[in-house]
Amino acid sequence: MAISVRLPDDSVRELPDGATGADLAQGIGPRLLEASLAIKINGQLKDLCTILPDGAGVALVTSKDPDSLEVIRHSTAHLLAQAVQRIFPEAKVGIGPVIEDGFYYDFQVEKFFTPEDLIAIEAEMRKVAGEGHIVEREQLGRDEAVARFQSMGETLKVELVSGIPADQVITGYRQGDFYDLCRGPHVPNTNKLKAFKLLHVAAAYWKGDEKNAQLCRIYGTAFNTQKELDEHLKRLEEAKARDHRKLGKELGLFSFHQEAPASPFFHPKGAIVYNQLVDFMREHYRVEGYSEVITPQALDVSMWKTSGHYEKYQDSMYFTEVDEREYALKPMNCPTHCLIYGAEKHSYRELPIRFADFGRLHRYERSGVTQGLTRVRTFCQDDAHIYCAPEQMKTEMASFFAFIKNVYDTFGFEEMRVALATRPEKRLGSDEIWDLAENALAEGMRDAGIEFHISPGDGAFYGPKIEFQVLDALRRPWQLGTLQVDYSMPERFELRYVKADNTEGTPVMLHRAILGSLERFMGILIEHCAGAFPTWLAPVQLTILPITDRVQDYAIEIRNKAQALGLRVELDLRNEKVNAKIRDAQLQKIPYMLVIGDREASEGTVSVRHRQRGDLGGQSLEAFFKQILQEVQSRAR
Repeated sequence: MAISVRLPDDSVRELPDGATGADLAQGIGPRLLEASLAIKINGQLKDLCTILPDGAGVALVTSKDPDSLEVIRHSTAHLLAQAVQRIFPEAKVGIGPVIEDGFYYDFQVEKFFTPEDLIAIEAEMRKVAGEGHIVEREQLGRDEAVARFQSMGETLKVELVSGIPADQVITGYRQGDFYDLCRGPHVPNTNKLKAFKLLHVAAAYWKGDEKNAQLCRIYGTAFNTQKELDEHLKRLEEAKARDHRKLGKELGLFSFHQEAPASPFFHPKGAIVYNQLVDFMREHYRVEGYSEVITPQALDVSMWKTSGHYEKYQDSMYFTEVDEREYALKPMNCPTHCLIYGAEKHSYRELPIRFADFGRLHRYERSGVTQGLTRVRTFCQDDAHIYCAPEQMKTEMASFFAFIKNVYDTFGFEEMRVALATRPEKRLGSDEIWDLAENALAEGMRDAGIEFHISPGDGAFYGPKIEFQVLDALRRPWQLGTLQVDYSMPERFELRYVKADNTEGTPVMLHRAILGSLERFMGILIEHCAGAFPTWLAPVQLTILPITDRVQDYAIEIRNKAQALGLRVELDLRNEKVNAKIRDAQLQKIPYMLVIGDREASEGTVSVRHRQRGDLGGQSLEAFFKQILQEVQSRAR
C-alpha cells in the first residue's frame, strides 16, 4: 500500500505506507537526508522520524529554513542537560525551552554553577555532540512516565508529568545515556549540533512562582553555523556595551536603591532627559488637540471595581487603608479619565475629547522579572484616552498612526512592526463587543495600509489593542506604543453624549500611548544611541574647556551667553591638561566641546570639537551658536 505527499513545489511523491520524513529525504537524495534536521507536516514542525500521513503537505527542514533554529536550539538545550548530569550527577532537571535568540535550562542543585563550571559543561557538550547519539522519540502513558522519572529520581519531571491531563499524549526523548520529557521536535543525531555557546547563569523560581524552590538557570544560544554564532556573539558584546543600566550609572542618569525596589531615582542629568521627553510630547499634544489632565494617585476601591481592575488586575495593584476605607494606587489612568468625562454633559459637537495624563502609576512586578528601567514598579506613561463617536474612530486611528510614525522617526526608529493583540482569557464584555472592537482595529490598519500580524490572547482585559514594535540600532525589537478600542469601560461608567438627533449615545474609548512608559522608553533610547543622545536631548549639550587660567574670563563669558540662549552648558575649570578634559567629555558623551586658548580669547572665536566628528576647527562664537541652536530646535538626530 502506498501513500502520497505534496512537496512545497506542488509536486507529489509516492512512498510506502509507514514511510517517515527520513525516508522521504533519502528517496530524494542522500545529500538531502544528511542536510535535513526535521520536517513540516501540514505546517507543523515534526521530527524527521515521524510517519507521514497520506495526502499531507510536507517540507523538509534544513539549515536554510528559519524553522531550523527552533529545532537546533531545543536540541542543544537537551545537550546541555545531558552534559550537566554527566559532570554533576546530583543535578535535577527542570525545563529547557527555546527563547528568543537562544534557550535555557533550569537545574535544581545545592550550589549554583560558576563561570568555570560553564566552561567545563560546554566542553562536555561538544564531547557528547561528537559522540553522535541517535535521538529517539518515545510515546508514554502518564503512569508509565511517572514511574520512569521516579526511578530516575527526577522529582521535578514527576511533578510536571503528574500535571498533564490523562488523555494527553506524553513523549520522551533518549540520546545515549540521557532521557528527557519533551514534546520535541529534535535533530535526528547529536552530531548535527556544532555551533553553540553557554552565556550566563541566573536564578529562577520553579514554575515562576516565588513560593517554589529557586533553581539555577543556564542560558545559551545555538546557530546552524559558527559564522552565524560569531556574528551573534559580536552583537551581544555590543549590546553589553550599550546596556542602559551600565550607561545610566556611568553617565550619572539614574540609580536604584533597596529602599524602593525596582523604582528608579533620576539624578539631575537623568531628570533633564526625562523632562525633555515630556516636553516633546506636550508640544505634539498642542498640535494634535489633546488636553492635559492631572488625576489622584490613590482612589477608593469602588472605582476599581467599576472599571474591572479589581476583578481582573488586582494581583498587580498596591492597596492601602485610610479612614476605614480601602484605596488602591492607580496602575492605569483610564478610570480616572472616565470620572472627568462623566463630570460634565457632552454633545456630539464636542467629540472627540482627548485627555492626556503624565501621572505616576504603580504596578506590582515580581522581583524576578524587574530589569533596570525596562521593567519597573513605578513609572509614567505618555498616556491618553480619546472619547469619540463610533463613526469617528477611523479618523482618530488614522491621525494616531501618523502621529506615532512622526514621533518614532524623530528618535531614529524607522522600522516598525505591528501586531493586533486579540481577546485574552480573562476579559470584560461579550464576544459580540470583542468582535466589534477587533474588527474596528483591523479595518483601521487596513485602511491606513499598515501590515500587521495577529497576537492571539494578548489584548488587555477591557479591549483588544494594536502593539507597535520598533527595531533599535542592533535590530532588537521593542514594544512601545499601543492603541486599544474599549466599549466596556464607557458603559460601566455610564458615560454618555447627546447625539445629533437629541438621543443619548455611549462614546467609544480609545486608550493610546506612543512612548509607552517613559522609564522604559528612556532605557531603550539609551541603548539605541549608546548613551550618545541627540543634541536636543543631551543633559549637557556643550562643555567649555579652557587651556590656561588666562582665558577663564572669556570661557565664563561664553558660558553665560550659552545659558542665556537656553543651552545646557558646563565649564571645566579643573587643573587638568586639555586632552584629559576632552577625554572625559567624550566619556560623558557630550555633543560639543569648545576648546579655548589664547588665540581664541584674543580673536573672540572658539575651537569646536564634536564627540563623533572630531575637530571641526575654529568658528566665530555667533556661527557656532547659530549652528547648535538650529540643531536643537530642529531636533536633529
